[in-house]
Amino acid sequence: MDGFFLLNKEKGITSNQLVQNIKKSLKFKKVGHLGTLDPMATGLMVIAANRATKFSSYFLESDKSYYATVKLGCSTDTDDAQGKIIETSDNLPTEEHTHKVLYSFIGQSLQMAPFYSALKHKGKPLYKYAREGDLISKPPREINVFSIKDFIFDHDECSFLIHCSKGTYIRSIARDLGKKLGCGAHLSGLKRVSQGKFNINQALNTEEVEIKNLISIEEAFKAFSDIKLKNDQLKIFLNGGKLKNINFEDNDYRIYDLSSNFLGLGNVSNNVLALKRLV
Repeated sequence: MDGFFLLNKEKGITSNQLVQNIKKSLKFKKVGHLGTLDPMATGLMVIAANRATKFSSYFLESDKSYYATVKLGCSTDTDDAQGKIIETSDNLPTEEHTHKVLYSFIGQSLQMAPFYSALKHKGKPLYKYAREGDLISKPPREINVFSIKDFIFDHDECSFLIHCSKGTYIRSIARDLGKKLGCGAHLSGLKRVSQGKFNINQALNTEEVEIKNLISIEEAFKAFSDIKLKNDQLKIFLNGGKLKNINFEDNDYRIYDLSSNFLGLGNVSNNVLALKRLV
């Protein structure tokens, strides 16, 4: 009963509502999501159940891909279609200019998060400050846009597939695109299509999810190589001790005992194996 579900989030539901629906329908003690989506967004959400929630950090750190639609000539206070319009422009860019400016976002850069975001200031989410009329700016964060593909342009709207690092706000990409184009813009549609090794093609609608769809913790990390520990190494490892002279490359690994029982994850650095997470 420990593992992950891949869900296809519908428009209008919050990430927390999705989590609570799964927790209630399948009667799990503990459920969490591995990366939020705004209510207007759709697509892939990875849901962790019970002990799998301890492994959430591995997926929160993973890169993601989105199919985004941006409305040109109109800025909003939330940087998406849910916000209030704060500026409009009839001076719309050409397809060629929009394409060129959009693709300039590829690579590493510093990004300002939206004022309406879940980032916290003094323990309080920024969106709560913004709703009270207090716009709090957080220091810019480094992001990496690995690729932008499938660009489509239609007068006052463009869409594209973007592959980016963790922590990237696509709403901020839309906002900054509008600023660079000089016409303003906001995110009008967003669908997450991948997160790490998981893809939207594997996802199910909420009403379709059953226990049999649970992806085990071991299966979720099958891309990792494995290490089998001898009995004398096992006790040290399970108690959090470090094992020296482990001749494997620096990386994370699935850890097993000699009977091929999956124990959890470990990390090798300079031929030293350290415990990361136990199942």
